[in-house]
Amino acid sequence: MVGLPYDCLANPLGAVRSTFDKAMSSDSSAAALDGKDWGADEVFRQFLFDDGGLSQVPLLNSSTMKWVQPNTLVRFRGMIQDMLGNEFYVGAYKDGDKWITNKFADGSHGPSDASSDVRIWERRLLYCTPVPGQNSWVECSPDAMRNPYISAISPLREKRQREDEATKSDADMVEPGHAIEDSPNLKKMREDGVAFAPFNLQKVVTEGSTFNSSTPVERNSVSCLVKIYDTPESDLKLNEVFEFVGVFTFDPDLTVPIDDKEVMDDFCEDELLCLPPSKVNIISGLSQDTWHSENFCKFLDFIVLCTGSLDQLILFPVLIWSISIISLTTPVIKEIREALIGHLTAVLGDDRLAAEYILLHLLSRVHARVAEVAVGKLSLNLTCFNKENMSVFGNNLKHAIGSLMPFTECLPLTVDYLNSVTLAPKKDYNTNRLVSGLLQLAEGSHLTIDETPLQSGTLNSGGLENAQVLRSMMESQKVHYDFTYYKMEMPADVQFLILSEGKSNILPADLVLPFHPSSADPASGVDGEMLKAWRWYLATMKSLPHSIDPPLQKAVQDDLVAARQADRSLSREDFSRWLTMGRLMSVSFGATSLSMEHWQMVKELERLRKNRFQGNLRSR
Repeated sequence: MVGLPYDCLANPLGAVRSTFDKAMSSDSSAAALDGKDWGADEVFRQFLFDDGGLSQVPLLNSSTMKWVQPNTLVRFRGMIQDMLGNEFYVGAYKDGDKWITNKFADGSHGPSDASSDVRIWERRLLYCTPVPGQNSWVECSPDAMRNPYISAISPLREKRQREDEATKSDADMVEPGHAIEDSPNLKKMREDGVAFAPFNLQKVVTEGSTFNSSTPVERNSVSCLVKIYDTPESDLKLNEVFEFVGVFTFDPDLTVPIDDKEVMDDFCEDELLCLPPSKVNIISGLSQDTWHSENFCKFLDFIVLCTGSLDQLILFPVLIWSISIISLTTPVIKEIREALIGHLTAVLGDDRLAAEYILLHLLSRVHARVAEVAVGKLSLNLTCFNKENMSVFGNNLKHAIGSLMPFTECLPLTVDYLNSVTLAPKKDYNTNRLVSGLLQLAEGSHLTIDETPLQSGTLNSGGLENAQVLRSMMESQKVHYDFTYYKMEMPADVQFLILSEGKSNILPADLVLPFHPSSADPASGVDGEMLKAWRWYLATMKSLPHSIDPPLQKAVQDDLVAARQADRSLSREDFSRWLTMGRLMSVSFGATSLSMEHWQMVKELERLRKNRFQGNLRSR
């Protein structure tokens, strides 16, 4: 049986250099010397996607760091926290009569003869952190993180390893004899005693991952310096979430000696770029794919939604290698919706009206920007919360949202908190780094603001600025990054939920609803499969396109005119909110265009909300 020509998983650099050697002996030599694709991209594309190799590539995190081998292929999912510009490196050099490439390798080796030919290429540098607020259920299952080299073990050895795993700890998962024998990188690491020191490796990784100590991620999480090749700048944006596939670098032999520190300081303006690979995790990216929050349904069993007929399919642009495709009809969507409303109603003490508004809120997203208006957002302020019911209903609601949405954060709003915390990212010119703030969040994140502990006090200048940053982010979905000499607006798409006793004065939301629970019984447990269905539902419905057909446009316009004549206090913002709610109500049923039935449901919700305010006034 003939094996694979390249060992893309255990020896990716060998595959890169083998294809480079092949190109140099053909008509593609000129393109190869210019740094253009010489066939390596196609080799990895076939391995990852055509041959299903992506499922074998381990996801790099604090757990898998115990056994992931240096110079092997890994996946890393993270948010671009800082963009460090471009780096020039020796992409290829001539050693004697042979050309050698350094592409996708962290170190840039050069020729032994200083007069030899070299080619200088360019790559982009990104500092990526774990996604802020990412919930644990988003991570892959333990089976998906297993050591990929187990697949290369003979059946007898595999059986023996399964028996041994019953008594071994995670740190002992990898044995020297279980590495792929024909990988030169692994042979060298075994000989040097480097690859199988998981505790030392973990210690160094933890030190390196906390280099940017102001980044609000867990201390034992893994951050990476990702080096990107042959990708247009427009394809990579700050705060976007990507899944990178690349070569993991960790080589203690490359540690810079202390005696050379003065020389290093003379040539390195950016401390992070000059850290040796033993102090920072480096991934040389071979592939990357945008991983928006809507795409987290890749962990579920569905990616295709049929919205009425077989010719209307919504496909998700996700990195996926093997998945079941199921077509769902509108009645099924309605059943899932009703089950989710029932769950939210139970969480909220049988307040179904609040559950309906929470659902619309969770489905909202910024789908367009007109001047300073972020079209599609729907912030929600639930009032009548106090310290007592917050400990029950508020905590249950936060837990429920965390189990449904991939990225969630909770912020307790107090005077002391606002006076001391750093919310907006700020440029540190001493290190030439962007220091993250708590509001540097990924697109699609959900932020719950708890105002119940807020008491009277005086905001200092920092507190006033933080309050303004929060308000601006909620109203315009923009965050003002502090570059000392100027402010830069960065677009955001974060759902705001405010829980307060009365209407929030600090954060005036799009919708304010008094919370009226009628039962104090805690919500019962939820089946795991049902949770998966709800997560899929929210992600899929959220991404549906939407329109209003011309006949219904006239009916909606007439309703808005009649409402304005009946209540002169209604503003353009109110009408815009109703239209947003109409869109969200439609997509909550899997519809891509507004119907009169859904428009009437929005009007009824608003009528009930208005009556609840009047009931509150009568009860006082």
